[in-house]
Amino acid sequence: MAYQESFDIHSRGRGSIEITSEVARVVRASGVAIGLANVFVQHTSCSVVLTENADPSVRRDLETLAARWAPDADPAYQHDQEGDDDMAAHGRNILAGASVSIPVSKGELRLGTWQGIYLWEHRTIPHRRRIVVTVVG
Repeated sequence: MAYQESFDIHSRGRGSIEITSEVARVVRASGVAIGLANVFVQHTSCSVVLTENADPSVRRDLETLAARWAPDADPAYQHDQEGDDDMAAHGRNILAGASVSIPVSKGELRLGTWQGIYLWEHRTIPHRRRIVVTVVG
């Protein structure tokens, strides 16, 4: 059995937005009791990540790390057509990833106590992002 649904998230610019409840809604709608949920973002300048959902300082610190991994406006970048943050956003997407997979048990996401699913926007300006959730079981 397989089920797929998409939804949009409107970011406010760089930062993370928790999407756990929306993904959980899709999993429940799928009717899959035991399986796997894949959460994928259809863009190359943001990511989907599984991370700490209790202490927001973790997500702020991830921004600090990302700025070290892929700084904005690095003079070595050749790709800068959409602004100083464009190539850095693509690099951050490669490092953080475009998808996560989560086990499904008893029709629910099998997340750990402190885990949440987030859209991590890497651009500094707002964007509309499309998330695709595929549930198989």
